[in-house]
Amino acid sequence: MPTPSDRAAIVGAGHTRFGVLTEGPRELLSRAVAGALGSVDRGMDRGDVEEAYLGSLGFSGWQLGNSATLLAEELGRPGVPVSRVENACASAGYALRAGVHAIESGARDVVLVVGLEKMTDAPSRRRRYWLGVSGDTEWERLAGLTFAGVYALLASCHMQKYGTPREALAEVAVKNHRNALLNPNAQFHKAITREEVARAPRVADPLGLMDCCPVTDGAAALLLVRRSLAARYTDTPVSIVGTGAASDYLALQERASLTSLAATRRAAEEAFRRAPFDRRALSLAELHDCFTIAELLALEDLGLAGPGEAARLTLDGGTALGGAIPINPDGGLKAKGHPIGATGASQAYEVFQQLRGAAGARQVPHAERALSHNVGGSGASATVTLYEAG
Repeated sequence: MPTPSDRAAIVGAGHTRFGVLTEGPRELLSRAVAGALGSVDRGMDRGDVEEAYLGSLGFSGWQLGNSATLLAEELGRPGVPVSRVENACASAGYALRAGVHAIESGARDVVLVVGLEKMTDAPSRRRRYWLGVSGDTEWERLAGLTFAGVYALLASCHMQKYGTPREALAEVAVKNHRNALLNPNAQFHKAITREEVARAPRVADPLGLMDCCPVTDGAAALLLVRRSLAARYTDTPVSIVGTGAASDYLALQERASLTSLAATRRAAEEAFRRAPFDRRALSLAELHDCFTIAELLALEDLGLAGPGEAARLTLDGGTALGGAIPINPDGGLKAKGHPIGATGASQAYEVFQQLRGAAGARQVPHAERALSHNVGGSGASATVTLYEAG
């Protein structure tokens, strides 16, 4: 277990706008990295970075699978070791974890972590293939099960087991769109109602169009340093005090439960074992809401709500900005957007802003401790990261 001074801390973070963007992947990466370097209060030389990690699927085939080298080029230091981390939608979450481990092991003092995805320039047929199908090729894809269909199965099972009302799923979308109105980087700046969610075209029953995250371009970058060195760069670092990661069976039929993601539960248990606080101390959380049911599952799997209780917590306003545990103050994947490989880094960016009191109109009052939760695919992999101000 690392000492507090050996833990990793975020001292700078950059973020592009999310959406259907004209910029290419190299430009998005450049803007995110420049934003991170420019946000460091006392400045950071590009030469300070000792290693870099890129979370990305390389969705549209750009850079022929060696995209991580762009990080070294962007830093002007082609000799720096760089690695691309690919773990479906949890790619940047795992890249962040790798960067944290590089610092906690004593191997590095300064690490750059970037999440990047350019999705909308892929042909529509390929976009349908990547986002339209589920993870298991042997059974699920051959049977025609789509990615939305996987989460629709999870939603149906949860609704049957716990009596979860359709309104609770709709409220997740409504709340996250409301939060995204306050986030200038969000893909959608449009308020919606529960009625509009209910009337939206069906994608996979019980999920409709407004229950699903969009196809998105974007990038986010994080500068991590050893906590004992953070004062060189800022008086307001954000410490990473716990990380956890876990996996599960890829195919749904192999899993023990369809109303819970075991990978999330295991990752959370590991992260909280390493942290100096428990769930009750959290000020906010960034959860992986690729579909509205995913936010409800995460609330329960992370121990923020009891089994079957996430719906009531949501409908009662407990997850809203002014609620007991604000969830996805940036709009989440649902409204901020979901550039697959960038999402985990984007979640950490939001936590960084919140715990420094720099989130503007969406600022959670007295934010001191936070959690981010990044899921790969239909839940076969997950990371949980815990943060503390100062």
